Amino acid sequence: MNFFMEVAKLRAARFLWHKIMSEFNPKSEKSLMLRTHCQTSGVSLQAQDPYNNIVRTAYEAMSAVLGGTQSLHTNAFDEAIALPTDFSARIARNTQLILQNETGVTNVVDPLAGSYYVEKLTSDLAEEAWKIIEEVDAMGGMTKAVASGMPKLRIEEAAARRQAAVDRGDDVIVGLNKFRLEVEDEIDILDVDNVAVRESQVTRLADIRAKRDQAACNAALLKLEEAAASGMGNLLEIAIVAARARATVGEISMAMEKTFGRHRAEVKTLAGVYGAAYEGDEGFAAIQKSVEDFATEEGRRPRMLVVKMGQDGHDRGAKVIATAFADIGFDVDVGPLFQTPQEAAQDAVDNDVHVVGISSQAAGHKTLAPKLVEALKAAGAEDIIVICGGVIPQQDYDFLFKAGVKAIFGPGTNIPEAAQDILRIIREAKAE
Repeated sequence: MNFFMEVAKLRAARFLWHKIMSEFNPKSEKSLMLRTHCQTSGVSLQAQDPYNNIVRTAYEAMSAVLGGTQSLHTNAFDEAIALPTDFSARIARNTQLILQNETGVTNVVDPLAGSYYVEKLTSDLAEEAWKIIEEVDAMGGMTKAVASGMPKLRIEEAAARRQAAVDRGDDVIVGLNKFRLEVEDEIDILDVDNVAVRESQVTRLADIRAKRDQAACNAALLKLEEAAASGMGNLLEIAIVAARARATVGEISMAMEKTFGRHRAEVKTLAGVYGAAYEGDEGFAAIQKSVEDFATEEGRRPRMLVVKMGQDGHDRGAKVIATAFADIGFDVDVGPLFQTPQEAAQDAVDNDVHVVGISSQAAGHKTLAPKLVEALKAAGAEDIIVICGGVIPQQDYDFLFKAGVKAIFGPGTNIPEAAQDILRIIREAKAE
């Protein structure tokens, strides 16, 4: 939402791309041109007073165009609540069409060039980014940097600082921490029947397997397996051949897994970043004191496991929650991405937690949360509290409560207040 900074970001990226590509003496000048795809922000979308998100997305889209993006995705206004409806998706698409056809902003290349402010921001960004590029080069390249966790931790550190600024009210979010409505209007949301979707997909897979030439498919998968083992051949090219023989993504992955194994990301969390923003804050200190009192009474701190289940690859929000709760005084464990409910339940039992927090962003909560509750009961751990957070429509709350979820925290939740609520729920559960 920092309009001029986003413009400068793209301008600086083009400068740096040209600088780096020039080192390779490209045969075509086109290689010196950075082509960029941009997507408007998901984190700036709010569940509170959600029609404001239309305005946010329009400004973000405008900054991308003025920065010179070649491709653009605009988010729908209801994506902080649920998956977009046809109605909200049409508004998002038309935001682009209006920019393209009615405003004239596409008629000029780099229209903000020469602005002292934009030029200074561009220069400063390029200078600071170059320092990071040199740091990554010194580590041996981006692959090794990613393996070390450095880029992800930097991003999560910035996200934690930002979240603290919003929770404290230092950064104003209209309709969330300032100018908030007393009564929120209910909006229509897209309700996804996950059971029907799964059954439909299973049926499609069975149909593909029944109709394909199984011998040709097996031969293509075997060739992929052999190429992975030998290191000879272009794996992407061979995988495409397998796909055309109607091998599934899972089968293609498993053919290579026999050689390469399955990647297990090391979960790393930050400490101190969120809490530093509250230094000297009496309210925050009071919450920390409540946690200390709990630890004195119970002989250990409240312990929480933050989990991501199903095919939901978004974990930045979960990491911010983990960081913030750790700074408040909770003992926090973080599960890996793509867990099953049974795996998450086992982690909860193994770590002897008081509460499991499900972080959901991919509309799987109505399937996954009840299955986690069932898995905990099956493991004899029904005393472990299950809570949910993330993109969950208000209309689904009652369903989740009936399924055994004890609390739900949607986007825009103030984290210190949520910590107090969770501490209260743990105390009440232990008193029963």
